[in-house]
Amino acid sequence: MSDADLILRFRAGQHQAFNALVWRWQGRLYRFVLRYSGDSEEARDLCQQSFIRAYGQLHRLRDPERFSTWLYQIAANLCRDHLRQRVQHVSLDAYEEASDRPHPALCRAADMDKVELRDLLNRALQTLPEEQRVVVVLKEYEGLKFREIAEVLDAPLNTVKSRLYYGLKALRKTFNQWDIDEDGL
Repeated sequence: MSDADLILRFRAGQHQAFNALVWRWQGRLYRFVLRYSGDSEEARDLCQQSFIRAYGQLHRLRDPERFSTWLYQIAANLCRDHLRQRVQHVSLDAYEEASDRPHPALCRAADMDKVELRDLLNRALQTLPEEQRVVVVLKEYEGLKFREIAEVLDAPLNTVKSRLYYGLKALRKTFNQWDIDEDGL
């Protein structure tokens, strides 16, 4: 059953249809929010808030076929608001740790296990400015099209393309600074 069918059932009073939407989208939305925020606890909270907001506003969704884009937009807005409100206390130790090169044994991506590689990629993503990070995550991890990303972020299409270009360029620079071979990424 498609997302649109589930939404129509929900609107017809079958509220359990929303549970199916949550079940279908919770993993992808959580991964998106985690890569955006960089914190698993915050990601769980923001993901839950996204579904609560979607539940309350589902009657306002004009085109049920665009549910996924709409849901990502809700999550991106909540993440953006949360990151603005979060007070960051960065100690000198944390700054030095973030800028240190990975252990030499980790320098070839092909030699890393999946957990190490995922952690390293997430660490590199967190070095990007927010507007680049969200575009990279939506395009490269979530597989959204440029048009969909532009809708989610309410940004011009060329702006989205530019942010992706500069975000990927910055990631390459980070990997080079860390002496990481990109071939295995």
